[in-house]
Amino acid sequence: MPRWVRGILELLLILALWVVYSLARLLADTDMGPALHRADELLHVEGLIGIQWEVPLNQLFSDHRVLGLAGSYWYATLHYIVTAGVLIWLWRLGADRYGPARRALVIGTLIGLMTYISLPTAPPRFIGGYVDVLSLHAADGWWGADASAPRGLGGLTNELAAFPSLHAGWSLWVALALQIYATRRWVRGLGWLYALGTAIVIIGTGNHWVIDAIVGWMVIVAGWAAAEAIGRIQLRQALSQLLHRARRRERDLVLTTAPVQTTRPEAGPDAGSGADPVAPQVAKRLVDSEQ
Repeated sequence: MPRWVRGILELLLILALWVVYSLARLLADTDMGPALHRADELLHVEGLIGIQWEVPLNQLFSDHRVLGLAGSYWYATLHYIVTAGVLIWLWRLGADRYGPARRALVIGTLIGLMTYISLPTAPPRFIGGYVDVLSLHAADGWWGADASAPRGLGGLTNELAAFPSLHAGWSLWVALALQIYATRRWVRGLGWLYALGTAIVIIGTGNHWVIDAIVGWMVIVAGWAAAEAIGRIQLRQALSQLLHRARRRERDLVLTTAPVQTTRPEAGPDAGSGADPVAPQVAKRLVDSEQ
C-alpha cells in the first residue's frame, strides 16, 4: 500500500487502542475496598521477596521539591512523548522494523488493559503514609490534582490501573526497541537509563508499587516474545506452498483421467521396430502439464 495509506491505518489503530482503553476504564470495577485489599496482597508479596522500596523513594521525591517537580513532569509527559517519538523513528526506518515493534507494544498494552479490568489495584497514593507527588505539584504543572491527566480530564483515567504499570512497560519497550534497532551505543544506553528512571519515578511519585513495575516489564517482554513468534510465521511462503501442492494435485488428476490411445496404428515405416506409439503421447501430456 502507499505510505500515506499505511500512515492513516496506523492512526486508526492508535484511535482504536484509545477506544479500548476507554472501554476498559468503564468496565473496570471502581470499588475501593477490593482494590485496597489487592494492594495489601501485593505489599505482602513484596515483603516476602524483600523489595518494599516504596516508602524511602516516595519520601525522597516528596521532601525535595526540585526532584518531585521533575519526577511529576517525567511521569505526566515522557510516557507519551518518548514512546511516540520512538514509534515515528521506527516508522521512518521501514516496515520490517516498525511492524514487529509496534506489534509487541500493542500486545503488551492489551495484556495490561485486560489485567486492569480483572484486577483493579489501588496505587500507593491512595493509602495512608504515602504522598501523591503529582498532586503536590499540580499548581506548577498541566495535570490535575486527581490524576496525571490534564486539568478537568481526571475522570477519563482509570485511577485503579496500577497493576501492572504500563509506564514501566512502555519505557522498557523503548529500551528494547533502541537496543535492537539503534546503531549507536550511547542511544541504546539512553534507552536503558530511561527505563530505569521511569521505574524509579513511578514508585517515587506514589503512583505504583515496585511489583507493578516488575510485572509491567514482564508484560512487555511477553509482548515482544509473541511478536517474534508471529513474525516467524511465513504466511506468504505457506500460501505459496499450498498453491503449489494444489497445482500438482490438479496435474496428477489430469494425467490419471486423460484418455490414452491403446490401439496400435497401422503398419508404417516404423512397423516392426518395436517402438511404443503410446509413449510419445504420454510424454507430450507431461510436457504440456508442466507448461
